[in-house]
Amino acid sequence: MVDHSAAREKLLEGRERLVHQLSQLGANESGDLRRDLDFSEGFADAAATTAERTEVLGIVDSLKTRLDQVDACLARIEDGTYGVCSACGTRIPPERMEARPISRRCVRCKSARG
Repeated sequence: MVDHSAAREKLLEGRERLVHQLSQLGANESGDLRRDLDFSEGFADAAATTAERTEVLGIVDSLKTRLDQVDACLARIEDGTYGVCSACGTRIPPERMEARPISRRCVRCKSARG
């Protein structure tokens, strides 16, 4: 059986890191960039500025997706469905949950759905 207390602690630590990374990029937990960010400073042309902004937006989007996954896991811990496959309803082995705490499906269902 999955140790929900340990999982919650690990997820909260991961959540804190994600929020910090978003903050360092000038974004909030919603993934919105601060309006006062200036991408043009130090760039020679508009193409470089656009490329930098696009890269930051891509990283923010990725971090926001991971943050959403962590929040969903925390919600599943609260409602008692953490560690239960969302597809077939069987218990996900604790080893899988330890290796990949954001798992929503057992290996069999994940392999079948891709």
